Amino acid sequence: MRPQIVLFGDSITQQSFSSGGWGAALADTFSRKADVLVRGYGGYNTRWALFLLHPIFPLDATTPPLAVTIFFGANDAALSGRTSERQHVPIEEYKENLRKIVHHIKECSNKVLVVLITPPPIDEDGRFKYARSLYGEKAMKLPERTNETTGFYAKQCIELAEELGLPSINLWSKMQETDGWQKKFLNDGLHLTPEGNAVVHQEVTRVFSESGLSPSEMQLDFPHHSNIDPEAPEKAFEIRCN
Repeated sequence: MRPQIVLFGDSITQQSFSSGGWGAALADTFSRKADVLVRGYGGYNTRWALFLLHPIFPLDATTPPLAVTIFFGANDAALSGRTSERQHVPIEEYKENLRKIVHHIKECSNKVLVVLITPPPIDEDGRFKYARSLYGEKAMKLPERTNETTGFYAKQCIELAEELGLPSINLWSKMQETDGWQKKFLNDGLHLTPEGNAVVHQEVTRVFSESGLSPSEMQLDFPHHSNIDPEAPEKAFEIRCN
């Protein structure tokens, strides 16, 4: 049975197996070495994610995941009093909810590699244009998310990773290092373009490798075809199947 890598997050994770998605690319990177499972829930914040922990990560599981990415914050950072306020989670609670998620996963097995990922930056103009395309003149007049506020949430995510000694990916900062990131990496001011997905895939793969989970060093689930003797194929499978 292949080890499992679980991607846990909101819509940015849910969409990660779409064409050009970072989850699909990760599954290709770990092909025949680990199964990549998407557990992404569009619109969810960390408060609602807590209700998913026991069903997704049961404490009595015989085989816990090899690694888990935790990728929340884009919805928690929605502004109170604006159109997406039902998703808003106060920043202090956001950090504590992340802590609870990590604690539960580590309770399943302390050997699980847990990687925290910050929300991506917000292109406020892109969000406004997207809303106008859907609702016309009825669209929001004030931004329901701002890049500055999302940055505060990203900072809390990174601080928690440092407190817990976990690897992390500061996607909010990383993407803004590139000129024109707003349209290059985001297709509606929030969700990822193929180029944005490529950044996430690259960063996750890098952090995994730096944490001792390099796909090049992992064993294939079954022998490569070049190692199978056509005259005595059973020999290639003796160790693996016994």
